[in-house]
Amino acid sequence: MSNSEELQSCRYEVSHADDGAVTLHIQGRMDAATAAETIAGIKSILQPPLPPALTVDLEKVTYLDDFGALVLVELKNLMAGQKSRLYLKNADQRVKEILSILKYDALGEPDAFTRKPPPNMFIRLGEGVFGQAAGLNFIFTFIGSVCLSLIYVCLHPRSLRTDDTFSFMKKVGVDALPVVGLISFLLGLIMAFMSSVQLQQFGANIYVASLVSLAMVRELGPIMTAIIVAGRSGSAFAAEIGTMKISDEVDALFTMGFDPTRFLVVPKILASVITVPILTLFSDLFAILGGLVVGVFMLDLTVNAYMAQTLKTLTLFDVFWGFFKAAVFALLIAGIGCLRGFQVRGGAAEVGQATTSAVVSSIFLIIMTDAVFAIILRYWG
Repeated sequence: MSNSEELQSCRYEVSHADDGAVTLHIQGRMDAATAAETIAGIKSILQPPLPPALTVDLEKVTYLDDFGALVLVELKNLMAGQKSRLYLKNADQRVKEILSILKYDALGEPDAFTRKPPPNMFIRLGEGVFGQAAGLNFIFTFIGSVCLSLIYVCLHPRSLRTDDTFSFMKKVGVDALPVVGLISFLLGLIMAFMSSVQLQQFGANIYVASLVSLAMVRELGPIMTAIIVAGRSGSAFAAEIGTMKISDEVDALFTMGFDPTRFLVVPKILASVITVPILTLFSDLFAILGGLVVGVFMLDLTVNAYMAQTLKTLTLFDVFWGFFKAAVFALLIAGIGCLRGFQVRGGAAEVGQATTSAVVSSIFLIIMTDAVFAIILRYWG
């Protein structure tokens, strides 16, 4: 069966054999000039129902480029849509090379998605064990490096980057004072209000001052301050060092002869250990002030009576105990923030994960350490 319309340089015809085989004979050039008209003409000839198989004879094709291969792809898609197959015949070596470059055999075929089988339980267990061991090794190495750097700074005070230390002291302490003061004031106010509901029944309004001062100075003041600093500064430490890791700035410091731990970690740790205890004292004062507001305006207490009861309840040991816990919490916050920053590998997503991990790990260790301190204080002497 011949085509009724002869194209410029490409002709084609369909022949039927006695055994039912259907062959499409193409001759001439299969290029950009003839591709569109050839596709339209062949589709007009091959009307459904299509044969179960179609053979394309390329013996008389004089030229074929990527547009000519597109004709064959369209034929393959047309036959695949009717659950039929397409075969090529008499393709010379040059045509085969072009089709090979264009990966003709894979064109028009559905993508074969293979689901990767999940690793078995023992493989996952082994990976987890090795991952945890590598993490512990990194942690101990980091702790040793920090200890050596702190000893070196103590022996060589001039090696400390004082400008950066004062800058971190401002960021950790001064910049956090408004939010710490506000939260502590509201916390003291809430504690005084809630405790007064019960103490008023026994005429013990004056002990509201004792409850607020003792709870804040010993426990809540250091914990709340540490949690706020962990959210503000611990995350900032992890993000800063993590960003330097992915941009190779830490490696550049090492190449230039600087110790990254002494250069980046020591100023942050010293600034935190110095400022967080002082920030905790301000937290205690604001909390006592919040309790004072409730005592004066709701419990008919005088300012002198409230402050006298507060000073009577607190001892220097309570103040120094809270001061000491705040210093330990500051060491944990700065250390964990820097550790998570140095553990960053990869891109920006890893920096976000390290920041989140620094905050969560810091809060967990703060609460766990405070529980240990509570047990020590309970059995002191």
